[in-house]
Amino acid sequence: MNAVSKELRRVARPEKVKILSRFFKTGKGEYGEGDQFIGVVVPDARLVSQKFISLSLNEIEQVLSSNIHEERLVGLLILVEKYKQAQNKKEIVDFYLAHTSAVNNWDLVDLTADKILGTYLLDKNRSVLYRLAKSKNLWERRIAIIATFEFIRHHQFEDTFAITELLMNDHHDLIHKALGWMLREAGKRDQLEEEKFLKKHYQKMPRTTLRYAIERFDDEKRRFYLNKP
Repeated sequence: MNAVSKELRRVARPEKVKILSRFFKTGKGEYGEGDQFIGVVVPDARLVSQKFISLSLNEIEQVLSSNIHEERLVGLLILVEKYKQAQNKKEIVDFYLAHTSAVNNWDLVDLTADKILGTYLLDKNRSVLYRLAKSKNLWERRIAIIATFEFIRHHQFEDTFAITELLMNDHHDLIHKALGWMLREAGKRDQLEEEKFLKKHYQKMPRTTLRYAIERFDDEKRRFYLNKP
């Protein structure tokens, strides 16, 4: 057992295991099937990650290979911190992209994709996101859209809208939710731009995506979009 495993078990709360297992859908046929939890909540995982910032990428790789969800979480949180400090940020991004198999639940995606990949691509070619958006892997598709959150923070909406178009017919509810969330975040910065996109696509987008996207609209506008023909 490595040092990260030991520290996580020290702060684990066994009573949380069933709750987390249900919350992250680990049952047969569910999206998190087979994932294992030991009962560590995110604030405690963050505290553990701070103790291991000095781990090498090889050591992080060992942590990410764990079948314990919270160990992979800590490995990824360490990677986010290493990215912030790294002189060679491309090395961290390449490592992240090479280990997307460990980024295999929505929390792991949402805590890392924009902070590593999105931040790195702010001033670079973003074609990797379109490759990920076309992946057969659910989590890579989610990485593609969540990474654009960093662009949204900088009032760059084009890739969010383009990737939403690519993923609009996705079969998975977790993609529908992510698309709606990113559209809503774009709308917080520029509702006119969000509505320009919605007016082109709202009649054919998944209901879940639409509901998330218009959550902050006033009642009249929400009724307009929800009462689609």
